[in-house]
Amino acid sequence: MAVTYMTEDGYKKLKEELNDLERVQRPAISKQIAEARDKGDLSENAEYDAAKEAQGLLEMKIAQLKETLASARMIDESKIKTHEVQILNRVKIKNIKTGQVMSYMIVSESEANLKEGKLSVTTPIARGLLGKKVGEKANVQVPSGLMEFEIVEISL
Repeated sequence: MAVTYMTEDGYKKLKEELNDLERVQRPAISKQIAEARDKGDLSENAEYDAAKEAQGLLEMKIAQLKETLASARMIDESKIKTHEVQILNRVKIKNIKTGQVMSYMIVSESEANLKEGKLSVTTPIARGLLGKKVGEKANVQVPSGLMEFEIVEISL
């Protein structure tokens, strides 16, 4: 089982999601299955089949969340430094080719959300930035080719 590093906030969000899945969504799907079963012949009952499939997907998601939480290790945010890029740093980078400046927070895979500017530590860009200092350049191999970034700023 792979260790998953996350913040206390990220851990709490996953716990809340798991709680919702187990206490709200699981009983709702069980109710749907029971209602579909009451409608008679199960061999031609599309509602029953759909509810059973939804139940299977829900149980799979619950199992994945439990596994992630079981392997979670909290990151002590007080020990995070800004002398080089590391997990939980906010990094401002400049694309050398286009001149575009972007800002990302490097987070665990389970907390990644590109809309919020949270980049998973397992992505090629984040891996290429780790350990770099302000002013250094990072060559990152992405599916579309090689990209070069300059580290502009590292903060918390």
